[in-house]
Amino acid sequence: MTNLLWPGDQRAGDLMTDAALLASMVAVESAWLSALAAAGLAPDECAGADLGRLVGPGDCETLAATAEDGGNPLIGLVALLRERATPQLSRWIHRGLTSQDVIDTGLMLAARAALDQLISQLAEQISTLSALATTHRGTQMVARTLTQPAVPTTFGAKAATWCNGVVDAYQQLSALPTPVQIGGAGGTLAATTELATLTGRDNPAEISAQLAQTVAATLGLDIRMPWHTTRTPVTAVADALVGCTDAWGRIASDVVTLARPEIGELSEPATGDRGGSSSMPGKRNPVLSILIRRAAISTPPLAATLHTAAALANDERPDGAWHAEWDTLRTLARRTVVAGSQCSELLAGLQVHPDQMAKNLGSADVLGEQRAIAELAGKAPSANYFGAVNPLIAESLDRAKRIVKELQ
Repeated sequence: MTNLLWPGDQRAGDLMTDAALLASMVAVESAWLSALAAAGLAPDECAGADLGRLVGPGDCETLAATAEDGGNPLIGLVALLRERATPQLSRWIHRGLTSQDVIDTGLMLAARAALDQLISQLAEQISTLSALATTHRGTQMVARTLTQPAVPTTFGAKAATWCNGVVDAYQQLSALPTPVQIGGAGGTLAATTELATLTGRDNPAEISAQLAQTVAATLGLDIRMPWHTTRTPVTAVADALVGCTDAWGRIASDVVTLARPEIGELSEPATGDRGGSSSMPGKRNPVLSILIRRAAISTPPLAATLHTAAALANDERPDGAWHAEWDTLRTLARRTVVAGSQCSELLAGLQVHPDQMAKNLGSADVLGEQRAIAELAGKAPSANYFGAVNPLIAESLDRAKRIVKELQ
């Protein structure tokens, strides 16, 4: 998948593409058939059914074109699967489900793949930032507040602050559930409960609930009661994704500032023609940071759209609010993965210029606070210009080490 107006989109690969989402929805239908068979509600032929073999590369375009007729692509997909399946399978496909069950669960399944990739990116960044903070814990530089020189600090402290944000994003993402959504037409599991009743089962309601658990286990998703009009799982994913771009945007904002030629304390990795200009030969723009900041600026409004949709989720299936979620979540997930890849590359090749940091520190008056405190104490200023920088760095590194240990 490419996007001419979103440079770097190819970094997200097939994640959340039409093909990936179609495969996820078909996987949901297959898992449901197997669950029905396991519960004794459908013939044994349904067990282990692989409906994916019934769908071809050209079906995405056809289903997309016909989706307008019913307002979603699932109606056409069910018809296609029933047409191509064997008679034994055909009559059982999608029985007891509704379009929202498959679309919501399919989105969670596709999102799970994106989230797993992001967790891997964040773990890599934590390791890189820990090394930067350790290497430069004594690299002196100017701390700037409101764009102006303020007090002395170290680049290790700055890297540790970056690391804290990335650790926050990692922890939020790692704890994020991605549940199945199975409730039937009105969120009451009425169809499967009726089926279990008519087949003489003793506990039809319990059997209906167990079906959702079986599907969740098959797909590797979490279990939750029907959330068809309680959209917390969607907004929780959105918030975790924005937490990532917030952390990366903060890093990129520092880099674009400190890479200015008049400051010159950092440089982006020098790779081929990256950062070049169409009109000014020799110009080198901090493109990775610029593109990361682009994502940090654009992802919060996407999450806001999902929160607005959640607030307007009326009745037992929303009329438009639900539909607004699908592509919004896809766009948000892909843009976050792209930004994560760009930030990993930025940090791995970041060039630190200690000499320029020392030069800028030496030419700035950054001891005003020190003098004011010394005057208050009635003594001469001490040489402890860097305060509690090392303990702060150590605390950040401890947080990072705990995560690295978890991954081993």
